[in-house]
Amino acid sequence: MIPDHLFEPFRSQGLDLPNRIVMAPMTRCFSPDGVPGDDVVQYYRRRAEGGAGLIISEGTAIDEPAAITSPRIPRFHGEEPLGGWQRIVDTVHAAGSAFFPQLWHTGAARQSELSANPEIEAISPSGLFAPGQAVGRAMTDADIERLVTAYGQGAEDAKRLGCDGIELHFAHGYLVDQFFWPEVNLREDAHGADRYLLAEAIVAECRRRVGPGFPIGLRFSQWKQQDYDARIFANSADLSAFLTRMVDAGVTIFHCSSRRFWEPEFAGETLNLAGWTKKLTGVTVITVGSVGLNQEFLVSRTGIDTAIDESRLETLNGMLARGEFDLVAIGRALLADPFWPRKVRAGRFEDLVTYSKDAERTLV
Repeated sequence: MIPDHLFEPFRSQGLDLPNRIVMAPMTRCFSPDGVPGDDVVQYYRRRAEGGAGLIISEGTAIDEPAAITSPRIPRFHGEEPLGGWQRIVDTVHAAGSAFFPQLWHTGAARQSELSANPEIEAISPSGLFAPGQAVGRAMTDADIERLVTAYGQGAEDAKRLGCDGIELHFAHGYLVDQFFWPEVNLREDAHGADRYLLAEAIVAECRRRVGPGFPIGLRFSQWKQQDYDARIFANSADLSAFLTRMVDAGVTIFHCSSRRFWEPEFAGETLNLAGWTKKLTGVTVITVGSVGLNQEFLVSRTGIDTAIDESRLETLNGMLARGEFDLVAIGRALLADPFWPRKVRAGRFEDLVTYSKDAERTLV
């Protein structure tokens, strides 16, 4: 079946999209010295022409010295990198899609010894990458103040370039998510007592810089790269407390990262993380998690013998129809096949390019 609800227009809270398909952010490392060049411009152009209604960029480094490891990760600060992003924004718009940059700091996931500046230590709430695993140093009050300012500047620059919104990467065990995670946030100050305080300050600063009406997205997850079974929210009440504060600070979109979109978030319930987020907030919500991946990939990576393409798309279509979420982010399937949306809409499932690790080695 063709998942028709994926191809309905979406208009809400400052967004005007031709369909419900979002290109998920995926780190590529094809920007030497942090500058996205013509090959990166064309990479995003193909996904826009292929039918993704909203393009969210790969993670981009904010203006903080310890933000990233690889010098090939694009920066979202400085004249030359921002010039590259201006070309991308204009190109994506010309192809009929909207564009958000994802603003990112890796925190203790930064591998200083592999970076262009090995003398700069990784920073995090308590100098921990994972429970009991020391990396870098704990952040000072001055570090935190500088971080908030850097995120705000990134948001301001995004609006100036004509971006349609921003996404804040607060997921997957990176810096801000490390503050959420009690096993690695061992601080004895206000940021330890209130694990959402930093996120709230960043969102508020971004909102102050861009003003009302400009979409601010926030990507969050339960799972971490350090621990797939990590849980920040034990139940919907915990989740609601977090979401309410982020909305009050200025978030208008939540991008809810699950490893598999069809799995319920809480035991004994039916909604996934995005479904709960929509129910609790009513704001725009994006779901993500193995959309479009085929059976062979899932079995090899997870041991789960579950067909994906058509059968899982039918499940996804039903969830959209019930209003459990608004938008659907597609990652690896779009990495392999820029024209995934157009092919699916036409029912050309047999023509879809299957994802493999080879797709990560080029900018197809």
